[in-house]
Amino acid sequence: MVWAVSALMAVGVIFAILRAFVVVTPVFRASEFDVQVYKDQLKSLASDLERGVVSQDEAASAKLEISKRILAADKRKQNETVAKTGRTSKLFLAALSAVMLGGSMGLYFLLGSPQMPDQPLQARMEAAKIARANRPNQFEAEAQVPALAIEADGDYLELIAKLRDTMKTRPNDVEGWKLLVLHESRIGNVRAAWRAKDKVILLLGDKASGVDYADLAEFMIISTNGYVSTDAEAALAKALTRNAKSPRARYYSGLALAQNGRPDVAYRMWIGLLEEGPEDAPWVQLIRGQIGTVARAAGINPVDQNAPGPSADQVEAAGNMTDEERQNMIRGMVAGLAERLATDGGSPAEWARLIRAYGTFGETAQASAIWVEAREVFGDNADAMAILLEAAQSAEVAN
Repeated sequence: MVWAVSALMAVGVIFAILRAFVVVTPVFRASEFDVQVYKDQLKSLASDLERGVVSQDEAASAKLEISKRILAADKRKQNETVAKTGRTSKLFLAALSAVMLGGSMGLYFLLGSPQMPDQPLQARMEAAKIARANRPNQFEAEAQVPALAIEADGDYLELIAKLRDTMKTRPNDVEGWKLLVLHESRIGNVRAAWRAKDKVILLLGDKASGVDYADLAEFMIISTNGYVSTDAEAALAKALTRNAKSPRARYYSGLALAQNGRPDVAYRMWIGLLEEGPEDAPWVQLIRGQIGTVARAAGINPVDQNAPGPSADQVEAAGNMTDEERQNMIRGMVAGLAERLATDGGSPAEWARLIRAYGTFGETAQASAIWVEAREVFGDNADAMAILLEAAQSAEVAN
């Protein structure tokens, strides 16, 4: 049935296209329209005469003028020629039909999936939800990847082994567990590190911080070679509950979203992190290496993240400045960015950077003005507006 309907639709489209080649549209001379208009004017003139709108003399004069125009139009009509539409070769039409029908079917068999069943949106959403809920937990994921190699000298490894034995006899010593987390992570034994960190969080209870949960999630993700398990995602949620602006938690949450069918949300989250910086933050380079792929998966055109920033010389010079000099340098750069955007325009990322900068300076009026202007420039671009809105919220000039 599906193939029959598809074939009928294809034939219908081809018929509509080929009809333009064989059906001749009636062609009218321009003078014929003129003659009809003048005849209508004569009828209208007779009506006006009957109603007394015009006098007999006026009517006669107008009738004479209209009659002259009719004669002139009729004369033009004799001299006008109508272009004839040439006949289209039947052989050409048959060949065109075969190419269209055969080509479309051939492309489908080459690029499509004839054996794939229907995939309604609701069914796909349900399948994604089920897959997300049933994906491997931390232990199942670790079983599928080899553990990281441990590199340390024998004496150090022996000391860590003694610490492990000690913690078996002192299970409630939170400081001891923290020490074990530190040393296990130093030698690359992240699987043992996250288990020790989990023990620390358990002992701390409500006193566990967002950093504690971010550490736990990071150890878990590293131990699974970048996969965000359900357990790691739960730790990230707790980290963000305690500190919604935690850069590490937001980066890894974006990674989880990208892995589980929401690259659009991951992209917006990562763009915000890139805007905040700093440039040497470890997550910045990780995001730059992945954001293009995430953007393509979300059907988004990535914004320009290579906007001009401070040079290496400027960064080095800033280290030798006083606080006042450094502040003046930053303000000069912000002023230069504002001037460039006002004259040449720029990417959404640059506009967002300017909004954040004014917000950091406490100049909410300037930040608000830039936010209003940016909305006028990028109002039709949903992806750009998401980036700008996050910057405006950070500057506290938007809800």
